[in-house]
Amino acid sequence: MSEQRAHVTQALLAHSRGDPTAVAELLPLVYDKLRNLAARYMRSERVDHTLQPTALVHEAYIRLVDHTRIDWQGKTHFFAVAAVQMRRVLAEHARARRARKRGGGAKKVTLEDAVAITEGGAVDLLALDEALERLAHESPRQSRVVELRFLGGLTIEETAHVLDISIGTVKGDWRVARAWLLRELSRSIRRNGELATP
Repeated sequence: MSEQRAHVTQALLAHSRGDPTAVAELLPLVYDKLRNLAARYMRSERVDHTLQPTALVHEAYIRLVDHTRIDWQGKTHFFAVAAVQMRRVLAEHARARRARKRGGGAKKVTLEDAVAITEGGAVDLLALDEALERLAHESPRQSRVVELRFLGGLTIEETAHVLDISIGTVKGDWRVARAWLLRELSRSIRRNGELATP
């Protein structure tokens, strides 16, 4: 384990135990990676988005450190949860913008990495967020697999470790959840009369 990784893990464990100094120790250790993650998310957003990567990092970080009940399992787990929080922040901003525009202007998000659910197609960020919420009600574990794999960028092995399940279970959940989400997102596109464009 690298020295920085060990420091992050120690700070996360201290934070989980309620140590108030851990938050101040943790931010400098994780800031650069959180900023890179936020920049990746923001590349898919409109140019005039009112939320900048730095603000996204800070808003997500505040939510993360407010979760003192999380039993952090290390740096990988932390960044996976950070990715989920960033998605939620962006979805909330998109909902607020849509409400101001009376339902118009839904943002398309390109799922560009290798684990893309829609094989590189574009989907509405709110439709994805709503589909993930429905999946969490139907199958919490599959929802966590998607969040960790797609949003957190974790490998199959890392996801298995964080969730404390077998690699085979992660693979099966990932396959089923991707198919379920693709079906749900396709329904959303048909309902809204929108076409996903590559």
